[in-house]
Amino acid sequence: MSGWRDFEAELTALHRAGRAVDFWWRDDDAAKITPALHRLTDLAASLGAPLALAVIPATLDPGLAAHLDAAAASTRVLQHGFAHRNHAPALEKKAELGPHRAIEAIGAEVRQGHETLAKAFDRRFLPIMVPPWNRVAETVVDALSDWGYTGLSTYGPCLAPRPRPGLVQVNSHLDLMAWKPQRRFLGGEALCATLTASVRARRAGGCNADEPIGILSHHLVHDGACWEFLEALLRRLTDHPGARLLTPDAVFTA
Repeated sequence: MSGWRDFEAELTALHRAGRAVDFWWRDDDAAKITPALHRLTDLAASLGAPLALAVIPATLDPGLAAHLDAAAASTRVLQHGFAHRNHAPALEKKAELGPHRAIEAIGAEVRQGHETLAKAFDRRFLPIMVPPWNRVAETVVDALSDWGYTGLSTYGPCLAPRPRPGLVQVNSHLDLMAWKPQRRFLGGEALCATLTASVRARRAGGCNADEPIGILSHHLVHDGACWEFLEALLRRLTDHPGARLLTPDAVFTA
């Protein structure tokens, strides 16, 4: 695929300049042990690729912690809202942590979720909030530190790496899936073009070179082509000297 050649050429140019670009990998919507989850953790383990797994507390499979202990020692768990339930009105974009409910009700749920994940995963759990649908009300962001969170991750360029005192924000930027007009794998050439442009912008100083490029996967909805692309990308990110695939701990270190 020609897109890979262009991407690798940009990484090589960066490496020859004595630099490297940082990446990190987040996967959303985990809760149950499924064949797709097995494939995800097997992929992470086989490549030694650090994975940030965004887990839904309300539907957590009690066996997930043991599975990660056995299959994916370097994986860290982030909190994916509470129940991944939409509370927005019918004509608005979906949101669980949006401005549609009292902050007290949201806080009670997410703190319950925090307790569930901390108890289940112990040190593997990082107190990082990943809002379902990547949408969060400013009032919720204001409260996250008080609720025990040290980080936030949504989608798109991060305009404020520290949006509140004690809170680090690191986003994802490259979603492997297109969601409208129908859900589908976005396609290798299109994704490679975006990756290449992102690395080129960092090499040229046209954007925040310190912001890691976040790869976003959704294991439950991948088709074969998506899995193949993800594996090919992770291999390059773990092997190429012009790329660094960061651990979630390093990504969210203040």
